[in-house]
Amino acid sequence: MNLRKVLFGRSRRRDRADRPPKSTEWTRQEPEAPPCPPGWRVGPPDFVGVGAQKAGTTWWFRLIASHPRVHQDQDQRPELHFFDRYHSAWPARDDIERYHRLFPRPPDSLAGEKTPEYMADYWVPRMLREAAPDAGLIVLLRDPIERYRSALTHGSLRDWPKERRTESDVFHRGLYVPQLQRLFDSFDPARVLILQYERCVMDPAGQLSRTFRFLGLHDHVLTEEVLRQPRNPTRVEKVGIPPERQALLQHLYQRDVEALRGVVPDLDLSLWPNFAHLAAPEDALRLVDATERRG
Repeated sequence: MNLRKVLFGRSRRRDRADRPPKSTEWTRQEPEAPPCPPGWRVGPPDFVGVGAQKAGTTWWFRLIASHPRVHQDQDQRPELHFFDRYHSAWPARDDIERYHRLFPRPPDSLAGEKTPEYMADYWVPRMLREAAPDAGLIVLLRDPIERYRSALTHGSLRDWPKERRTESDVFHRGLYVPQLQRLFDSFDPARVLILQYERCVMDPAGQLSRTFRFLGLHDHVLTEEVLRQPRNPTRVEKVGIPPERQALLQHLYQRDVEALRGVVPDLDLSLWPNFAHLAAPEDALRLVDATERRG
């Protein structure tokens, strides 16, 4: 069996010019500060989406940005990757001020960003605490095996190097407990909102209202069409995972998933197909009730 073909799909025979740009190229470019009109202010972001990668963070950020009191410059990407470049350095005061200039907003408005790598990169939470100590952090968690599958599919489209380090990184991003513990080492847990991606898909309006309350915003009703509009839809068939590897991933992730229930009390494992066997009876009842209400 050709394991690379199983994990990353068939090789693509498109010309290099037709391929999408490598994902790391634009993340290395520091974003330019948007204009700040008279009467507006700059400062630390009010909220930051920190992860997890391939758990709906782009979709959720766009929904948050639809609120009339949230400002997002139309020419600025929401995924800033500002702290990526400090993997071997520490941001000085002028670096932090440069970060603040990325968030101009009108009076009485909020501004933020989302970079799903922040939760996985060990150095970022402490730097983020220095740069934005009062920010609300937003985390979306997804069934770790489905997240793993989605990440490999994304990597196959973005020319991620097919090597040991890539595979190891994709796996470790699905171990959520140590990542959350690093966040809690730097931020009060009350400043961290943890959402379950699958629950957001099932009940986007309810979970978005919860997000707005967390940010101190009044509710803002969106149409069902807007709520469910995908932002990064998968345009190809997702990679397959060989049964042996699937079983190993389930075994290795299970201990972290079990520990996660102590960190996220309302985690509903009945929504995670690869770990539904760990769900408490009340989780299954909630799932049936939610399904009936949607029907």
